[in-house]
Amino acid sequence: MLDALNRALKLPDLRNKVLFTFAMLVVFRILAHIPVPGVNYAELQQLFQSNQLLGMLDLFSGGAMTTFSIAAMGVYPYITAQIIMQLLIPTIPSLQEMSSEGEQGRLKINQYINWLTVPLAALQAYGTGALLASGQNGVQVLSGFGLIGPYALPTVAMIVSMMAGTMFLVWLGELITENGVGNGVSIIIFAGIVSRLPQIVVQSLAGANGTGNFLPVLVFTIVGIATVAAIVFVQEAQRRLPVQYAKRIRGNRMYGGQTTHIPLRVNSAGMIPLIFAMSIMLLPGTIASYLAITPGVIGQIASWVRDVFNATGPVYWFAYFLLVVMFTFFYTMVIFQQQNLPENLQKYGGFIPGIRPGRPTEEYLNKVLFRITILGALFLGVIAIMPFFLQGVSTSLILSSTGLLIVVGVVLDTMKQLEAQLMMRNYEGFIK
Repeated sequence: MLDALNRALKLPDLRNKVLFTFAMLVVFRILAHIPVPGVNYAELQQLFQSNQLLGMLDLFSGGAMTTFSIAAMGVYPYITAQIIMQLLIPTIPSLQEMSSEGEQGRLKINQYINWLTVPLAALQAYGTGALLASGQNGVQVLSGFGLIGPYALPTVAMIVSMMAGTMFLVWLGELITENGVGNGVSIIIFAGIVSRLPQIVVQSLAGANGTGNFLPVLVFTIVGIATVAAIVFVQEAQRRLPVQYAKRIRGNRMYGGQTTHIPLRVNSAGMIPLIFAMSIMLLPGTIASYLAITPGVIGQIASWVRDVFNATGPVYWFAYFLLVVMFTFFYTMVIFQQQNLPENLQKYGGFIPGIRPGRPTEEYLNKVLFRITILGALFLGVIAIMPFFLQGVSTSLILSSTGLLIVVGVVLDTMKQLEAQLMMRNYEGFIK
């Protein structure tokens, strides 16, 4: 792998892509340390220690929320907009037609997602400010907040700056996707998680050194290594379906006749279902936290929802598991339908031995894909809820399991893109 990386860096265009990606990540980390004015940081640290929900939100911002920077919301509003659009495409005929128009349709849908991100970012920025100013758990991070009264102008300035931070991160992600290596938004989330790993390691070692009990650190290390190995194994597992192309004669030349295969992956959806499920699970607790300060029945109901959807409660993790499984099937089927494999096979004279072309091929592919996706969906669900069973061993595992899956997924996807670039130039790739 190191030799392949060295060869990749010797290629000017590929080296420029890698350096561009690193440069954009440096800009992201600088942005994550530009704070919003008027924040009591001592109270903010206390709030994060007492609220697991905010810790989950901090995962998407790469630690920017602990300093309440202008990038505190990270790319979370953009991910929410993506989820909404993914749900609307199969139900709205115009969007479904647009998604089948190739690159132009994809760009148009991405433009709609960007437009939808703006109001979602404004709503989340206001809700986050209201939560921090509410004095929840006896902690008041913002001394003044509101769109009416003497604090209206500072509040608007804070909301606009946080919206700008989110849209700037989305723009950085698009730049990385177009001019760098890997998926830009995923790379930004990856960079945020990785930037927190040294802090987690130092806190774990300091706690173990203070108590003299290194068992949690040992368990954390063993589980981490085993999880990485399992993630790589499942991510790379695939079912290869043989495909035979019929012989065709054009003029004096004969085409076709070769045999190949269709690689159906056990986890075709990658890490996307995990991010989608986490985004959905954050909504009830977040909205309830905003409404919990309301007097009367609404406040009581909101407090109950907030307690039920606490990140340390069994209801939260059970619902999280179900959502991960459901999103895995949903996203896999959406991606498979967009590829339109049965029609393309029939168009180019390909067929699966023993299966008639057309409708029977489509039914067979859907059946095989559904069966192998069961394993991938259950695996993602177990990985997602594993911190719930290990939270008594080490509190740092609460976030690290989800982060680990995202990190490994991004690394594998990026390595494959680099490998494809190397193979185009007849170099040996990363993956043997």
